[in-house]
Amino acid sequence: MQLALLDWLIIALYFLIALGVGLYFSKRAGSDVDSFFVSSRSMPWWLLGTSMVATTFSADTPNLVTDIVRSQGVKGNWVWWAFLLTGMCTVFIYAKLWRRSEALTDMAFYELRYSGRPAAFLRGFRAIYLGVFFNVVIMATVNLAAIKIGGLILGLDKYTTVIVCAAVTTAYSVLSGFWGVVVTDLLLFGIAMGGSVAAAYYALNHPQVGGMAGLIGHEALQGKLDFLPDFTDWDVALTVLVIPLAVQWWSTWYPGAEPGGGGYIAQRMLAAKNEKHSLMAALWFNAAHYGLRPWPWIIVALCSLIVYPDLDSIHKAFPGVDSSIVRNDSAYPAMLVFLPKGLLGLAVASLAAAHMSTISTHLNWGASYVVDDVYRRFIRVGAMDQHYVAVARLITIGLVVLASVLSLWLSSALQGFQILLQIGAGTGLIFLLRWFWWRINAWSEISAMVVSFGVAIYFQFFHSALGFDRISSSSQLVLGVLITSSVWLLITYLTPPTDQVTLQKYYDKIHPAGKSWERVVETDALAEEESFLPGILCWFLGVAGTYSVLFGVGYLLYGNVIPGILLLLVALISAFSIMKLFPKLEIMG
Repeated sequence: MQLALLDWLIIALYFLIALGVGLYFSKRAGSDVDSFFVSSRSMPWWLLGTSMVATTFSADTPNLVTDIVRSQGVKGNWVWWAFLLTGMCTVFIYAKLWRRSEALTDMAFYELRYSGRPAAFLRGFRAIYLGVFFNVVIMATVNLAAIKIGGLILGLDKYTTVIVCAAVTTAYSVLSGFWGVVVTDLLLFGIAMGGSVAAAYYALNHPQVGGMAGLIGHEALQGKLDFLPDFTDWDVALTVLVIPLAVQWWSTWYPGAEPGGGGYIAQRMLAAKNEKHSLMAALWFNAAHYGLRPWPWIIVALCSLIVYPDLDSIHKAFPGVDSSIVRNDSAYPAMLVFLPKGLLGLAVASLAAAHMSTISTHLNWGASYVVDDVYRRFIRVGAMDQHYVAVARLITIGLVVLASVLSLWLSSALQGFQILLQIGAGTGLIFLLRWFWWRINAWSEISAMVVSFGVAIYFQFFHSALGFDRISSSSQLVLGVLITSSVWLLITYLTPPTDQVTLQKYYDKIHPAGKSWERVVETDALAEEESFLPGILCWFLGVAGTYSVLFGVGYLLYGNVIPGILLLLVALISAFSIMKLFPKLEIMG
């Protein structure tokens, strides 16, 4: 694919702006560790929330949605739509608690909540486990998307693509720190959404599609347009909807959708000015991520089923592309070639923006774990801040190299998504309960982490090799949740609780609601009066309102005006009700 001069100029302009921001913030980022990782806790909600949205829009996200829609239809998106329940729970129950903790990373929370050597081990080990292992897998799936985009649109081989992406993103991330990451995300989000909307518009206007009416009525999309599965086929309904809504959202740790918050979402909540800004940032993120953003990707994916009905049609259209990377998720970048000059450059720049936003966040987040929770905590204590910033920059380079190598092994975005879901299966309930149930201890989390990883490795590499019949991914998830949850609950009761001194310090700092704390610590009247009810009501309203926006827009696009308008009215009523309940949420700031 040959880009016109105008396309290349737009792409070059984008990279110059991004690198310029990195240079501008390099001095501020390098001043101390707090500046490099949480911007001295001075960020407003709208900037942090937009950064969350930009980060979760990685280059592989439209590819993943395209893979899901082509294989399972629109209804297949419940595998990630279900995480809205997790997100809104974080908004109204946990966001204020994270900011109240004043930790530098969510790993530092472990030595606030737990005690002794188990707490220190958990902090250090999980920092490596998530900051390196998990983080590298996530970045590898993002790099895989860049490989496919580079191959289909630019005609680059995968090695060239990986090297170029690694070099540009590393330079930007090493320079800018968290300030540059978050501020640039604001620009990247606008570019990325503009590119997505342009891609959807021109996909609909492709001669084979014939606009929205042609799309909706096309025979190739029979059974692909439904929002919900056909419950007469219980196996499909169970996999697509029931398990995600009944089990997955609360039981599975997944980056950006951690039960109770965590990872780069927690990093942004910790960087907020106060508890109110922490909550508002998480609210804006969830509303935009689930309610406003999916439809451009879904429309392109649906159009791709008409233009490229199977993988052979993609092979024929791009004969020079490595056949090993052509999967259903390749259809998204394959649709971008129909954009006119200038807009194609914008689309490529938007995907580059999505790639850089996600990778830069994961690099900063992963480096914060390795430096603050391992290096500064266990290896080099009491050094100057400039030393830790220098180490963080070296760690950033190392993470890029590992992710680049792994990306050459993966073949599809959905493959990486399913691996991560399975590894985190069964751990989610701990992250929801540990703030409020005093009996959970460090051994609870250690056992959950070890068992969930072991179960995932068994299903991925050994189950079929031992001669057993293949088990579906949804069945693997449920079994992983049952096994892991049973083990960590048993370990919780077989091991001693956190010592009373640590629990008292935790309670005095966090003020978690709930009467159970009266058994182990000296409680105060303020915490005793705080109720879960306003938060739970706002949680329900937030979920109802966001789903109403998502499906209301969908109905309007499909031409079903009345249900679309009614759902948007439900969304407005939900938003108004949340505003009325807001003063009762006991938020400081």
